[in-house]
Amino acid sequence: MLQQMKYIGIDYGTKRIGVAVSNEDGTMAFPLSTISAGPHALSEVHTLIQNNKAEGVVIGESKNLHNEPNAVQEDIEQFKKDLEELSGLPVAYQAEFFTTAQASRQGQDKRGEGGVEKSDASAAALILQSYLDTLQK
Repeated sequence: MLQQMKYIGIDYGTKRIGVAVSNEDGTMAFPLSTISAGPHALSEVHTLIQNNKAEGVVIGESKNLHNEPNAVQEDIEQFKKDLEELSGLPVAYQAEFFTTAQASRQGQDKRGEGGVEKSDASAAALILQSYLDTLQK
């Protein structure tokens, strides 16, 4: 039987980091928060992991259409490594393709109610949901 656990999903960006959380049994993902990228981002994500009692973390792996790492992937790899060290939790990669654009298209980018930030958290939820769906198979 599949081990059920709670996850945090991350859509890493150079300006903002979208964060999502799963339900208790790790089957559904929900937008949670957006954090400004910068020196405090790692500790803020770690606090969200602790506050939500997450047991696993998923981060979007950024590649281009030729399946090669994008420019931001080097930053993602460092953030992943630092987060694993700080949290003591495994951080898994999930391929992401146009998740921010998809979140915006789905009407989750409501400019008057959180603007771009809401789409960043929604993009994190899409990444996390994709990962959770893979686990269910």
